[in-house]
Amino acid sequence: MVNPSVILNRRYVKSKNLNTNIMKMKQMVIGLLLVGMGSIATAQTVVGGEQMYAKKNIIENAVNSKDHTTLVAAVKAAGLVETLKSDGPFTVFAPTNDAFENLPEGTVATLLKPENKKKLTTVLTYHVVSGKVSAEDLMKKIKKGKGEAKLKTVSGGTLTAKMNGEKNIMLTDENGSTANITIVDVEQSNGYIHVLDAVVLPKM
Repeated sequence: MVNPSVILNRRYVKSKNLNTNIMKMKQMVIGLLLVGMGSIATAQTVVGGEQMYAKKNIIENAVNSKDHTTLVAAVKAAGLVETLKSDGPFTVFAPTNDAFENLPEGTVATLLKPENKKKLTTVLTYHVVSGKVSAEDLMKKIKKGKGEAKLKTVSGGTLTAKMNGEKNIMLTDENGSTANITIVDVEQSNGYIHVLDAVVLPKM
């Protein structure tokens, strides 16, 4: 005859093993979720094929983006490197190489000439707003402004932000041309970068 205490002990061991396996499965699922969340966060900070680091400043990150070599060259030509490396904070709307290529032929080459440095500086600072302005901040401003928000740029000009769909933000320049923000909230040590699919231009 089997001892009842032995049966109870076996059941206890099985129950304990089952609980242990369940706990391990829970830990595994949580681990996978955290890895997945980490991957999403990483994807959001990759620009031009390179990781952007929140501890680096705007220039230190921008020079690593393969999509912003034209912008970086323009910033260097305008002598704005030290300004954008400073504490700021600044919010930069950064056009991609493709955005610059879509300008009328010869525009970039003309702007990069030494004699046009003042004009180039005006164009570049028209893409910069003082302070840290996140996408959420922009959307709140747009809502508060009943559909649009006026942004005063460092150049002294004005950009108008509007929604282009439920979550997409569009900028309109002083000439009526538009640009969409394609990547938002790329955090820097001295501000934010929002990537643009077009160059915005002030009235000159």
